[in-house]
Amino acid sequence: MSVANKVGFKHEALYTALRAEIGSALRPHDPLPSERELVARFGVSRATVRQAVGRLEEEGLVYRAQGSGTFVADPATISKSLALTSFSEDMRSRRLTPDSRLLDLTVVPARVVVARDLSVSPGAEVVHIRRLRLADGLPMCVEEVWLPTERVGELDADTVAGSLYETLAARGVRPHHADQVIAATVVDDDQARLLQVAAYSPALRVDRITYDDAGRAVERAESIYRADRYDFRITVTRRTP
Repeated sequence: MSVANKVGFKHEALYTALRAEIGSALRPHDPLPSERELVARFGVSRATVRQAVGRLEEEGLVYRAQGSGTFVADPATISKSLALTSFSEDMRSRRLTPDSRLLDLTVVPARVVVARDLSVSPGAEVVHIRRLRLADGLPMCVEEVWLPTERVGELDADTVAGSLYETLAARGVRPHHADQVIAATVVDDDQARLLQVAAYSPALRVDRITYDDAGRAVERAESIYRADRYDFRITVTRRTP
């Protein structure tokens, strides 16, 4: 077995062992053994430990607390990093089945704020999509999206049934980066009905403008997430003088 294959085998074995432990011995918010403990216990390198734990973090099975360590995530809560990923990609990475219920799909004239964010003229045609997003059948998010028709063309119920980013990529429109604002809010009566929570329950509002690699705006999105099932995790670094 080559050195590369040995490293890959050790990483896979460690990942599998930790995943099994998370599903049995460890409970939500329990600390994961330290890097040093895992190195000694499994006879692997620190790099292998970091790779395996990083994979668990990507799948939403663990989360890091700066200065405190790594902990088992609560499976009832979806933790999202700030990587630019679609809802469908987030759910699949956590072995959940994403789904959508289409609430509205129309071509409308762009309001001033939508036109500004998409860099189109006020009144220009944009596609408006409103969907309820689900994970394993549970409502997670009410999502509204505006797309410039001159960039994305016509869309129908079939083309927006799954990952919108995958649909855009298939049309040569590849989301590259985004400006995003996350704020606390409460749900209104309609959002509460869709998300199956009480009216005025806490929620997270995420406003996003997405750009392609040429810096052109390709999406404006407003999403309301259930605060009891979704959170965002950010790693911050202190600036040194």
